[in-house]
Amino acid sequence: MRSDAEMFNLIINTAKSDNRVLAVYLKGSRTNKNAPEDIYRDFDIMYVVTETKSFMENTDWLNVFGNIILKQEQDYDYSYGDRFGIRKNYDQSYSWLLLFDDGNRIDIGIETLEAFKKGTNRNKLFIPLLDKIGCIPNLPNPTDEDFFIKKPTEKNFNGCCNEFFWCMCDVIKGIARDELPFAMTTYNTLVRNMLELMLSWHIGIITNFSVSSGKLNKYFKKYLPEEFYLEYKNTYTDGNFENFWNAIYTSCKLFHKTALTVSKYFNYVYPQSDEDGFYKYAEFIKQNISI
Repeated sequence: MRSDAEMFNLIINTAKSDNRVLAVYLKGSRTNKNAPEDIYRDFDIMYVVTETKSFMENTDWLNVFGNIILKQEQDYDYSYGDRFGIRKNYDQSYSWLLLFDDGNRIDIGIETLEAFKKGTNRNKLFIPLLDKIGCIPNLPNPTDEDFFIKKPTEKNFNGCCNEFFWCMCDVIKGIARDELPFAMTTYNTLVRNMLELMLSWHIGIITNFSVSSGKLNKYFKKYLPEEFYLEYKNTYTDGNFENFWNAIYTSCKLFHKTALTVSKYFNYVYPQSDEDGFYKYAEFIKQNISI
């Protein structure tokens, strides 16, 4: 595997040798002092360029970075372009995600000087690597404060509780109908989102809202109390319905405990009636199916 120094030299020297490139900066986890330092970190690179068309029409220039074994582009269907709503304005910016045969990965983008000045593709996680024309302003040291857990309003809190228990009713209805894909997807994409939101608020409380829980809450193990994290692990399930029910009740208990902590801290009223309504419906479901 090529070293960090080798990769950065390649990235910078490629920019130096291409007259279309005006500047280069680093984004992402490699600029974040709170992110783990390991061999799996991507090189999140942005080239400030004179125009984007020629880079997109002939992508041979990407081959200089190594033997690409897997690639994704901003304009691919169902890719990150769709997820983040950025399949547009390619005359201003475009990007590629590149995985190489030695395990290194570069997420590389191009943006015009106009787009760079607008700051469309960057946040406070930013380190300049090369500036040919003096276009990069003096900026504060990189920080992930834009991603710190935010305090919930009372409306946020009540909405989270309601969505959790309402969607959990759909989960158990799916179990009753033996519709595993519907039940599992609802549980994993809707219910768990609310559980994880509540858990993130708990982390915010114990850290004075001074940390990020990471992309898709990848730092839960780092920040959650051990007891909470062990319970959280038990909210995952398989395709066995009995195990699914156990995970559901574990999720409900963990949500209840966490929500009471959050409500007490902010002096919000926990909507117990939402939880009671779910348990009443669960009893109705269980009376009409064989578990």
